[in-house]
Amino acid sequence: MAKNHGPQIKDDEQYQALRGQGMSKEKAARIANSNKHETGKKGGAASKYEERSKRELMAKAREVGIEGRSKMSKEDLIKALRFH
Repeated sequence: MAKNHGPQIKDDEQYQALRGQGMSKEKAARIANSNKHETGKKGGAASKYEERSKRELMAKAREVGIEGRSKMSKEDLIKALRFH
């Protein structure tokens, strides 16, 4: 039986399973709270990280709150964004 994580988590069982796989609390909550009818749809038309400039990657890293981004190379930014 899944632990009740309060009203902020819509699917406690899925949240707990994702945390067990090593996901961050933030990412597990985002997935567990997502609309299941829309999450299976293909994503937007965003370009691949490798096709973006370092400046664009820095802006995205700032947007999602990645710390230490100013010292990262383009490759490091890509890794950090993928695993955030």
